[in-house]
Amino acid sequence: MPPSESVRSAAVITHGRVETIGDALERLHAVAEHNDVTLLFPKEEREKHGLPLADDDVMKADLVIVLGGDGTMLRTLDRFMDSGIPVFGVNYGRVGFLTSCSAAELENGVERAFSGDYRLLELPTLEVTADGQRRAAINDIVLISSTHGRVVELNWQVDGEDYGNVACDGMVCATALGSTAYNLSNGGPVLVWGIDVMSITFVAPHTLAARSLVVPRGRSLVASNVTAEIPLSVLVDGHPLAELGFGGRAEVTFGEKRGLLALLPEITFVRRFREIFPS
Repeated sequence: MPPSESVRSAAVITHGRVETIGDALERLHAVAEHNDVTLLFPKEEREKHGLPLADDDVMKADLVIVLGGDGTMLRTLDRFMDSGIPVFGVNYGRVGFLTSCSAAELENGVERAFSGDYRLLELPTLEVTADGQRRAAINDIVLISSTHGRVVELNWQVDGEDYGNVACDGMVCATALGSTAYNLSNGGPVLVWGIDVMSITFVAPHTLAARSLVVPRGRSLVASNVTAEIPLSVLVDGHPLAELGFGGRAEVTFGEKRGLLALLPEITFVRRFREIFPS
C-alpha cells in the first residue's frame, strides 16, 4: 500500500517490562515535540510509566508507535486490528522481525514515520472457533497437546475432505506473517508477506508422511481430537483460548479483519529475513 500523509497524533505502546526500554519515552517525547505530534497513551501505559492521568482516545491516533519486540507488536496489532490505524515498531525486544528500526535508530526512524515516510502492509488474519469461542489471529493458531511429552491423534479435514488421522504433538495454522515463527521452527514453509494463504504444519508428527499444506483464502480446516484422556490446547497468537477433550473440534477459517503494519520503505521481507536468519 502507498505511503500515508504526515502524522499529527500517535498512540504509544511499550514493552511489558518497563526497564527494557530505558530512556526511550524521553527520546520519543523529544521527537514528537520537534515534529508537533501529540502522543496519546492508554490508561495502562500512563500507570506503567507514572505519567499524569489523562483521557486519551488512542483509537483516534494517526499512527501507533510500539517500543518493544515482536510480542509487543503482535499484542498491539491485535488491539488495533481493523481500526485502520497502522502500527510502527522500534525494536526493544530480542528479534524484532516486525519492527522497522533498532533502538539506536529511534529518532531517525520515528521522525520519518511522523513525516509519512512509510509504506503500509495489510495483514490478513485467521479465525478459530473452539468450545463456543471465536478469536482472530494475526500470526498463528496452534493446537497442541496439553500434556507435555504426550502425543495426540488429530483428525483433520479441509473443506470437508478428510485427510485422515495424524499422531503428533500438535498443529500450527499460520498466516504469511506468522510463517517465520512456530511454523518455521517445525519445518513449515516460509511465506512472503502479502500472500493471503494459510499454512498447516504438524508439530513433531509421528509419521514420515505428514507434510505441510498451504491453502488459499476460502478454504477451512476442521481438526478434531480423537485421543482419549489427553486434552488439546488451542492457542491464538500464543494466548490460550480453549481446551478440547476427546471429540472436541476446532475450525480455522480466514478472517475478515485486517491488521496494518507500517514499515520504512527499505524494510522488505527479504532484507528482514536475511537479517534474522543469516545463511
